[in-house]
Amino acid sequence: MSTPFVRYERNGAIVTLTMDRAESRNAIATHQDCADLVAAVQRAQDDASVSCVILTGAGSAFSAGGNLKAMKERNGIGPLDAPDATRANYRRGVQPIAQALWNCEVPMIAAINGHAIGLGLDLACLCDIRIVAEGSKLASSFIKMGIVPGDGGAWILPRAVGLSKASEMIFTGDIITAAEALACGLVSQVLPADQLLAAANALAERIVCNPAKALRLSKRLLRQGQQQRLSDVLELSAAFQALAHETRDHAEAVDAFLEKRSPVFTGK
Repeated sequence: MSTPFVRYERNGAIVTLTMDRAESRNAIATHQDCADLVAAVQRAQDDASVSCVILTGAGSAFSAGGNLKAMKERNGIGPLDAPDATRANYRRGVQPIAQALWNCEVPMIAAINGHAIGLGLDLACLCDIRIVAEGSKLASSFIKMGIVPGDGGAWILPRAVGLSKASEMIFTGDIITAAEALACGLVSQVLPADQLLAAANALAERIVCNPAKALRLSKRLLRQGQQQRLSDVLELSAAFQALAHETRDHAEAVDAFLEKRSPVFTGK
């Protein structure tokens, strides 16, 4: 039996998910690969004591995206023997990954340790924060293969870089550098490769020191804010705030501030 596509590692309230197919640059080839990634994200989501997830890749790449060999042979997560079958294949294979990442309430950091191409770039865009290693290349390159973003990239990428830049990237399929990704807001930090995971963990530590329930509620508000009217988000904010005010961690935060001491949060 082959090892799972995703390696799940936990350190306190931080979970690191590593796409673990270095020999294929972490390309996603099979339905089992998709299921492994969905299951790993769901496992972190279901564990209330997890407050941050880092998504990265093994070896020299974050993810090369889809597997072209499987695509040519029509036996993977892409084309099958007829358009209707292919459509269903995308719905049951790669698209549940997008749904799982988007719906996860745990703050997520993409530590882009190398090339993030096609589906690989879209996986990174589904995370909340993206940091990248120097020398990495990023591209929404579907058009170069004569296809379209089949995993929701046409919805995800404009939310990361704006419609104009997303259109440029999708229509040209051009590769951009780490520096260009920083300039257009696709990533928030560019780091030497040997410092990337340390920086991701340091950032995660700054996140997980905060109240766990408020973190998840805050992420849900950010997600809803990307697709709803202000009036709707205000209503949801009031509801979430009512929940947050009743947590023990909120009371502890207020007491600690007034008593001029460091808070001790319990996730309650």
